[in-house]
Amino acid sequence: MPKITRDQVRVPADVPAESRETYIDNYMAATRGSGRLMLYACDQKIEHMNDDFFGENIDPADANPEHLFRIGSQGVVGVLAGQRGLVARYAADYPDINYLVKMNSKTHLVKTKQDDPYSPQLYDIATVLDMRDNGVNVVGIGYTVYAGSEYESSMMTEAGQLVADAHFAGLVVVLWMYPRGKAVENEKDAHLIAGAAAVGHCLGADFVKVNPPKGTDDKSSAELLTQASMAAGCMEVGGTPGIVGFKGTGLVCAGGSTVDAGTFLSQLWEQIHVGGAVGNATGRNLHQRSLDEAVRLTKAISAITMGDYDAERALKVFEGAEDFTV
Repeated sequence: MPKITRDQVRVPADVPAESRETYIDNYMAATRGSGRLMLYACDQKIEHMNDDFFGENIDPADANPEHLFRIGSQGVVGVLAGQRGLVARYAADYPDINYLVKMNSKTHLVKTKQDDPYSPQLYDIATVLDMRDNGVNVVGIGYTVYAGSEYESSMMTEAGQLVADAHFAGLVVVLWMYPRGKAVENEKDAHLIAGAAAVGHCLGADFVKVNPPKGTDDKSSAELLTQASMAAGCMEVGGTPGIVGFKGTGLVCAGGSTVDAGTFLSQLWEQIHVGGAVGNATGRNLHQRSLDEAVRLTKAISAITMGDYDAERALKVFEGAEDFTV
């Protein structure tokens, strides 16, 4: 299993001396000492409202928000990402989960044809730090930027300040970087996704979450993803994907809609070992399943992300033929 030591964590220069150990603590916690991020995305309660939590092919347990926290508590995840209010409601009963507080969100009701996407900051970072000081295990924050929206400058301004404030307090930052708006013709274009990843890198993010590019006749999605990994500075040009000592921003891919476990695990392995991703970000593929199935899938995902298992062995973890712990 890949492991990093505390001295291998590259602390950004905007983290003051008095916060360096806190930052290292949070980075090691978020990556479970592996250097790779297993982000369990639970911010969709606002983003997609109830569409992703109730309906056909969705386990009935997903209608209850506590289902998210039961999975995070019983499974193997790096961080559970959700809005401040959601975390505040359940964290006391699930104190051992590492939390990443999502600082902005919007619903999906206003479509791009009506107005370009804008996801404003919902609360000040001081409220998150107060929650941390009150005992909630907050290790980081997250924020979405829609590059290409006519409101991108507002979101980049908020994101840039939040990165500075979070690093000052020793928190890890993940930026969701999505090209979207009337000016964007193809959100899944590899060149555009790489550009968005680079914007997140320039804003100072520790990790950026992007959509995997759409494959072409000549190259797979994972092969095209290398452009974004290089743009984020976590993969050398022509180099072998790695996890230790990269100077840039770690890139992770959104999990997307629910697919069968074998397909999902194969895609994840390729994103890391071909595309240069430094982990994963998974939401619907976990919480839309029953508790038992979701817990097993967290272990299988983490076996690849943090344990360096191949997809075939990770599938055995999901099937219950093998266990995985960190």
